Amino acid sequence: MALSPVEKLQVWLFKALTGALFALFRLLSPRRSAVSGKKLPPVSNPLLVMSAMQLAKKIRRKEVSSVEVVQAYIDRIQEVNPLLNAVVKDRFEAALQEAAQADKLIEEENGGEEVLEDRLPLLGVPLSVKESFALQGMPFTTGVVSRRGIVSTVDAPPVALLKRAGAIPLGVTNTPELCMWLESHNHLYGITNNPYDLERIAGGSSGGEASILAAAGAVIGIGSDIGGSIRMPCFFNGIFGHKTTPGVISIENEYPPCSGRQEEYLSNGPMCRYAEDLLPMLKIMVGPNAQMLSLDTKVDLKKLRFFTIPHNGESVVTYPVSKELIEIQRKVVERLEADLGVKVQEVRLPELRYGFQIWDTYMGLPDKEGKPPQPFGELMGEPGQPAWPLWELLKWMVGKSDHTIAVIGLGLFEEFNPSKPSNFIIQQKEKLQKELEELLGTDGVFLYPSYPRVAPKHHHPLFRPFDFAYTGVINILGLPVTQCPLGLNEEGLPLGVQVGAGKLQDHLTLEVALYLEKAFGGWRDPGAK
Repeated sequence: MALSPVEKLQVWLFKALTGALFALFRLLSPRRSAVSGKKLPPVSNPLLVMSAMQLAKKIRRKEVSSVEVVQAYIDRIQEVNPLLNAVVKDRFEAALQEAAQADKLIEEENGGEEVLEDRLPLLGVPLSVKESFALQGMPFTTGVVSRRGIVSTVDAPPVALLKRAGAIPLGVTNTPELCMWLESHNHLYGITNNPYDLERIAGGSSGGEASILAAAGAVIGIGSDIGGSIRMPCFFNGIFGHKTTPGVISIENEYPPCSGRQEEYLSNGPMCRYAEDLLPMLKIMVGPNAQMLSLDTKVDLKKLRFFTIPHNGESVVTYPVSKELIEIQRKVVERLEADLGVKVQEVRLPELRYGFQIWDTYMGLPDKEGKPPQPFGELMGEPGQPAWPLWELLKWMVGKSDHTIAVIGLGLFEEFNPSKPSNFIIQQKEKLQKELEELLGTDGVFLYPSYPRVAPKHHHPLFRPFDFAYTGVINILGLPVTQCPLGLNEEGLPLGVQVGAGKLQDHLTLEVALYLEKAFGGWRDPGAK
């Protein structure tokens, strides 16, 4: 479906305006940052290049102690975090004590390795946790200055389940302010850097998590995703991440809380460097809802139906997918067809051009009782008085606001955005939902770009604010998606693709992730490039 003349003019005006703002930003911004020219040191400890499942097995078999593993990760965090600013608060001393307890438990266990594996599959394995999840004794602020000093007294349910399985948290990682932006930057903790290029974004909102995982400062982590907050950081940082079918993993004790219908679109999931860790982590995190997913079902990739969606069409507000990402997705198609003997069908879904509008509309819908989402200005000021975004903008212009320009902009956008949902956009979403459900069934898998380009430079998303639509629209559709790395481009930056399936068919995309890791090499050490 081609753009109308009016839409073409809108596209031209939008891109001309953002291009002019970007040029002004480049003119006024400093030419070099504090990390210019610096790069991450390569990984030297062999314990840091093993999957969580491999580490857990070695720990159970007493081939290595949990204390050794935890210390190796502490050493790596201390080595790389000054360059990344990914871990914002550590609990190293407590983690080493818990590691010693894990080693003692293994020494005293009489039931054998199998009993330990069944009862405590992650015993002694270190874990990183996104700061928006409650982790007992750790900050619980999501980068909001007014929440400084708030410390969690409980664990969020998926964190508690991972700890109960034996995982040992090392600390909490940075997010954007209120988790509502695609760059992890706030005035409480600062800005997080991408380990492949320290002058580029790590993404958001699980950006600190993805950054420290990619830098081999963590082996497994946990993220949340309401608009791409697992998938974009995993894409930018070249690791694996899974956005679970919503409603399966508990979203309690997270901040900010959902309101309106937002709980329908928020998903939690595992993040890691090695695809083999995704399924075991997900089995643990779903807890009592394990029966909702077919995670023990064997998947034969040759019997699946594959589809590729190369882009979202001509959108008024998003930029086109870059040639290198179009090309790498085409290479995935070629490998699937050559290796599995399947036929990958290219699909064009014109409704995807309204991806941002669909996400924006549904995020603003009231709940079943008619209560609208909590105003963004209230969240900006909690636990105190609500913030006034226009006043915060004026304060920001003279360097006096506690809020980032991204969050101030979101607050202004909410205030001036028409509150009445568009029937046209709702129709487009319903049509898209029906088309995809009929297309995918219970054995269909699709490929779709994660973002229009590889990791941008710091602050550049301010001038392309709606490009997250490639991930956000899938939250509204409620589909499970696994983000998969596909090697590095000529600049040494990660490439990748989203792999999605029908609702509750998470096991299909996880199996494809295992295949793509073997076919394209998976995670690459950012210090070795």
